[in-house]
Formats: sequence, structure tokens, C-alpha cells
Amino acid sequence: MAIIRISSSAGPYDVNCGRGVLRTIARRIDRLGGVTSVFLLSSPRVLTHLGPDFRRALPKIPRANVIVFDDSEARKDMPTVEALCRALVVAGADRHSVIVAAGGGVVGDVAGYVAASFLRGIRLVHIPTTLVAQVDSAIGGKTGVNLPEGKNLVGAFYPPNFVLVDPSLLRTLPHREYRSGLYEVVKYAVIADPRLFVLLERHMLTCLRRDPVILARVIDRCVRIKARVVARDEREGGLRQILNFGHTVGHALESATGYRRFLHGEAVGWGMIAATLIAAATNRLSEKEALRILRLVVRIGPLPPLGKIRPAALRPILASDKKARSGRVRWVLPSRIGKTQWGIEVPWPVVSEAIAGMAEVDAAARA
Repeated sequence: MAIIRISSSAGPYDVNCGRGVLRTIARRIDRLGGVTSVFLLSSPRVLTHLGPDFRRALPKIPRANVIVFDDSEARKDMPTVEALCRALVVAGADRHSVIVAAGGGVVGDVAGYVAASFLRGIRLVHIPTTLVAQVDSAIGGKTGVNLPEGKNLVGAFYPPNFVLVDPSLLRTLPHREYRSGLYEVVKYAVIADPRLFVLLERHMLTCLRRDPVILARVIDRCVRIKARVVARDEREGGLRQILNFGHTVGHALESATGYRRFLHGEAVGWGMIAATLIAAATNRLSEKEALRILRLVVRIGPLPPLGKIRPAALRPILASDKKARSGRVRWVLPSRIGKTQWGIEVPWPVVSEAIAGMAEVDAAARA
């Protein structure tokens, strides 16, 4: 088992990675001290597949409660937060309770924001059950929900007390959702780790087969990259913005389609294609490196089609992105594999052409 320490303003916490690490949850919660009750916040579909795993762990935790909610992206909103807070009140939660967020990115974001808000903050544990959550969203302390105007516009920086990353929980993950997580893995390789990029180039088929040895290496590398970035910039004032590579267009695509067409990682996959095309068009990235990135993204598998989405429809959504300033989008663009620039302003005609060019990349990949 690997233990990776994350630095935060609220104090350090550990990400514990390894098969079977879920079985240690009771002991780790007990170490927090003074716990009056534990609330497992999860979704019906997660509990359908992984309920036996949690039932084996939860009896060891005194006064454990389970609260379920819809973990679709469309329900990642303020009404869901209010409903969960009211459920905690009814169940008798207090300042010494612990919330255990068990699920994918939506569960972690929503339950994390509930933990940050309820009684002005109670203790929080993350058990990510998707690849996206294990390599990215459960680590770093960002929580939040969507508004109709855009994704993750309301939230808080709220680090957990610890994170349990158990790759064995991925065994029931639908293949589409697993592939969605691999796009986030590619993101980490592009922004910070050329050796990880080469590993993915050589072993993508092995990754797609969920080989436990390769999967453990990939998860470990991604968590360590995020740990380094968050330690240097916890609140996204500078360096942490590189973690948004692919997310600018990705979030816009999710918002434009009502969070119903794309899984988050799939939208990020499209967003990485757009950002790579922009970087190449502005001479920040060589054509050779751009082609390597595009090839690796499309090798993960077919992305959901863009349909009738046009650049003009995305423009106002891009302007409301949380990284924008006075409506001016600030892009995260690769300069080479393993090196990324952030805070870059790009003329709209270049952006529009890149978004239009995504369809050409898609057509070439399907040919």
C-alpha cells in the first residue's frame, strides 16, 4: 500500500492507495477521535454494485448511517445540497459527525460541499469508486456544484481528513466510465509527466484491460502529480490551473448539452483535443507533439459525437468559465508533452477554428 501525503492549509492528510485498503476504514475513522456518528453519502447505483464491500466495512463503525442521492451530473446542484443537509439534521448529525463520500466525482463534489457547509464544516473522508475520482477529483480539496450558467460555479476548498483509493473498487465500473477516467490520466501525462505519457503510448491496450499492475502504477503517478501541484498552489491562484487542461471546452460541452451527453472525462477528452489544436495553431506546440497527444486521446476509444454543437453556441459559456476574467477566457495550453502554460488569452477566431476542427479529428479517428 502506498501512502501519499497531501499538504493543505487545514493540515496534511493522507491518500492511502492499495487493493483492499477499504477494509481499514473503521480503524482510520476511530483514529480521528471523538466521532459521534458516521454518514455514508453515496448513490443507488454505487451501492448496487459495491454495497457488499461497504457492508463488510460499515458494521465495524459504530452509529453508521447511509444516505443515498442521485449522482447524475444534472442533479449536482444546490437543491441536492439542501436536501442532503436537511437529511443530516433529521438523522441527528452534529459537529463531531463524519461524512464518508463513497462514489465518483459527483458524489465527492456534492458530499464534500455538504461537509464544508453543514454546521460550518464537519469531518470528511473520500472513498472514490471511479477512475476519474481516484486519480483526480477526490484529491486536492475542491468541492462544488453546478449552476444553470456553468459547471462548478458554487463550491469551497475543503480538504478531507483522509482518502482511500482502492483499485479493486473499479472492477464493477462500466467500461465507458472506466475509459472516461483514462482521459484524465492522459491529462496528467500531458501537463507534467512525459514518462507517464510514453507508458500510456506503449500500454494503452493493457490499461484498457484494467491490468492491475499497470493500473496501480498509473494511479500512483497521477496522485503524486496532483499532490505536488496542490502543495504548491492549493487554491488555484497559479500552478494548479494546469489541472484544468482540457476542462475549459470540456465544461462548456457539458453545460451546453445539459450534462446528459458526455461523461466528464469524455468532455475533457474533447477539451484536450481543442486545447491541443489551439496550442498548435498559436505555435506554442510543435505539430509532432500535437499529433502524439491527439493520437493518444483517440486511442482510448470513440468519444460521443459533438452533434450540432457549434463554436458560437459555446462562446457565452466559455466566457462564464470560473477561470475567465471579465469574460476573457484564460486557456491552459501545452508547450510540449510534460510542460503546460496557463492564463493564456487566445483570439476568438483561433478558438472558433479549433472547436470546428474537433469534428475533423473525430472523423479521422472513426475512418
